[in-house]
Amino acid sequence: MNKDSIAQNTLRAAAEARFCHAPVTTPVDRATEELLHELQVHQIELEMQIEELRRAHFDLDESRDRYIDLYDFSPVGYLTITQAGLIAEINLTATKLLGIDRHELLYRRFSAFVIPEDGDRWYLFFVGIMKHNQHKNIELTLKHSDGTECPVQLNGLLVTSDNADSTVRITLTDITESRRAIAHLSEVEMNAALSLTNAEMGSWEWNIETGRIIFNEHWAKMRGYRLGEKERHFSDWENDIHPDDLQAYHAALTAHLENRSLFFQAEYRVRTQSGSWLWLLDRGAVIKRDTEGSPLRMAGIEMDISKRKCNEEKLRIAAIAFESQEAMFVTNANAVIMEVNQAFTRLTGYRAAEAIGQKPSMLSSGRHDQAFYQTMWGILKNKGFWQGDIWNRRKDGVFYAEWLNISTVCSPDGCISHYVASFTDITKEKESIAKIHQLAYYDPLTLLPNRRLFQEHLTKALIISDRSERYGALLFIDLDNFKALNDTLGHDMGDLLLTQTGARLLDCIRKGDTVARLGGDEFVIILEELSPTCTYAVNQAKDIGEKIILALNQNYQLDHSNYHSTPSIGITLFNSSKESINDLLKQADIAMYAAKAGGRNTLRFFDPEMQATIMAHASLEADLIQALKNNQFKLYFQLQATHDRRILGAEVLLRWEHPERGLVSPLEFIPLAEETRLILPIGLWVLETACAQLKSWEGIPHTRHLQLAVNVSAHQFHEAGFVEQVCAVLEKHAIQPDRLKLELTESLVLDNIEDTITKMHALKKIGVHFSMDDFGTGYSSLAYLTQLPLDQLKIDQSFVHNIGVQPTDAVIVQTIIGMANNLGMDVIAEGVETEEQRAFLERHGCPAIQGYLFSKPVPIEQFELLLKQS
Repeated sequence: MNKDSIAQNTLRAAAEARFCHAPVTTPVDRATEELLHELQVHQIELEMQIEELRRAHFDLDESRDRYIDLYDFSPVGYLTITQAGLIAEINLTATKLLGIDRHELLYRRFSAFVIPEDGDRWYLFFVGIMKHNQHKNIELTLKHSDGTECPVQLNGLLVTSDNADSTVRITLTDITESRRAIAHLSEVEMNAALSLTNAEMGSWEWNIETGRIIFNEHWAKMRGYRLGEKERHFSDWENDIHPDDLQAYHAALTAHLENRSLFFQAEYRVRTQSGSWLWLLDRGAVIKRDTEGSPLRMAGIEMDISKRKCNEEKLRIAAIAFESQEAMFVTNANAVIMEVNQAFTRLTGYRAAEAIGQKPSMLSSGRHDQAFYQTMWGILKNKGFWQGDIWNRRKDGVFYAEWLNISTVCSPDGCISHYVASFTDITKEKESIAKIHQLAYYDPLTLLPNRRLFQEHLTKALIISDRSERYGALLFIDLDNFKALNDTLGHDMGDLLLTQTGARLLDCIRKGDTVARLGGDEFVIILEELSPTCTYAVNQAKDIGEKIILALNQNYQLDHSNYHSTPSIGITLFNSSKESINDLLKQADIAMYAAKAGGRNTLRFFDPEMQATIMAHASLEADLIQALKNNQFKLYFQLQATHDRRILGAEVLLRWEHPERGLVSPLEFIPLAEETRLILPIGLWVLETACAQLKSWEGIPHTRHLQLAVNVSAHQFHEAGFVEQVCAVLEKHAIQPDRLKLELTESLVLDNIEDTITKMHALKKIGVHFSMDDFGTGYSSLAYLTQLPLDQLKIDQSFVHNIGVQPTDAVIVQTIIGMANNLGMDVIAEGVETEEQRAFLERHGCPAIQGYLFSKPVPIEQFELLLKQS
């Protein structure tokens, strides 16, 4: 028998024995027993393998179910697109983005769901993957079944197969919220840019690929770079960093560039151009990365923290001597105080033994209601911290304001275990804020609302009047002969009168009305909620006006003297929010002057006759606009010469030859031109005409040396493009810049000294000369004389007129001449009319003069005649 036959017989016998519960009696030899044992082992292994296969099949089923769940319910949409652009497979997330059931989407063209504007971009994207096997991503907008649009990001990958056509596997990610976040971020960035304009912060942007750093003006200013410098290389930036700070700086920067930190932040020292060290706080972030995550651009801001670093050093030293500068206490979860520090005792007056075991409410001032504390505790429990200012009370009963910070401390299981609070006394800061508010909105003398608060109240009154259809009234009150009081009894008595007047006016008005002081002896009153009928409203305003006149006619007790004062009151009514505050003030002001013209100590209402004055003003403004268009302006020339009548040049003066009114006085139209800002085109015309005249003199030997002085208005000078405007005119007429002299007044120079210095130096650099007009009439210019590139000081005619009449003015003239000589400047006197004045000026070293003694202002034809005669 072979082995297989023996094995079969043996197994059969074993089976029969197992079935009959009888022992096997088949005789076997030793080889058969060994083979039987081997078969039993193989049977056991086979059963184990079957069990493993069964379990693997079960795990496979579970994995498949889990994959289906992950596939269908993933936050990312999945699509499979055929070569023909048809949807072959799609998960539930993608169907929700389109708003259509899965079975309706299968084997439809995906392009049908792309908005028309993005159709070409989808085609290029799909073809790029199919033809070039590119892994690409793109942002498109899809159409939802309800008509809405959904922005998505697509990522595509070509999938190839030996047995089937290639397909494109695409992921869809809804980027609606991202778009909103980016839009919000753009708004935040814009607000940040505006803030940086006013805040003293440096901003920078680093192109990591090129190493180029662009920065703002304050960034350059902190480092001492030259004015106008806008960019540097990154290596220059790093070279300026203090060696001791370089490692920490590099560590922080590298961590952010490698995406290991959300932001880059570092404090380090940089060497300025002067060689000194400056502490900076630098914060930034990568604003652009490539598809692989490598940083491309980074931006940030810097702030000078040198003072803070100095203070930190001081605080570090102070911390050795004191436990803490801030008061602190710790409570348990039930808000029972467990610990306090020494600063707590110093600030509140409570010793540790008195405070521990109590609740923080022991400090309550009673100034905050229950809702305040409920809100505070609600924020604290939801956010884990609260900070704000709060009023509390010390042990001695004194109230104080504190800035309080409370933070929660949680146990490992997430439950609140403690509260930690720190606070500082901000009573003085609160008082300072109140004082600042008082100064910003209230007159410091009378404590009445000032012009700013008055305008806010009038704006609200106009709105209320518009809604209620009831009239309001504006009263303009001026105290008669107030200047005489200041001149005779002194300004302290004048202040006392103003204070008492303000108090009397408050007694005359109703609750809800406003009394304000605009300045000087001018007060205004806003009467609200008068009658809806104009006649009754007039009578109501008149009654209050007469009550005010009666009150202000009562004698004033000024120190130990009785003083009688009277008011003149102008009144105008309003009943619409469309009315202009400035127009109402003008109307009330006109009515007030009518009251003064009517004998003072009375009141007048604004009426159409008064409006005629305003209309005349408007008519003159219209004529002024036409004057420039119709070439009605002329330049007159008043010569400037030495004492021996050698002509140096002239000052050009503007004249208006009106076709109907004749020659209009500059005193009448120049203020109007300033007010309406027509002075800008007029000023440019004067500059153009003067330069054209200088050009015409260049070819004549006896006129080529002449210099023309042009007056520049404050509006004109402080225009952003004034320097460029002057340069353009000089280039246009091709004249020597030193033939042009710009005359600036003291008030113009001091209006914005930094802007003035910058512009003057820019024009001085190309050769333009400057003269300070009306010098000596101001009070602040002496401090800036050395900073201004002036060529000449012009002594004001008011001082020249009093030479030989008022000794003090003669002394001022001598002082100005001496000052000019010491500063290396020329000096010229205007308004010279007498030989006595001329001789005095010559005797005291003033080399040039201008005035009627030599010539009044004349047209160009007469001026050139004077040139020939000289």
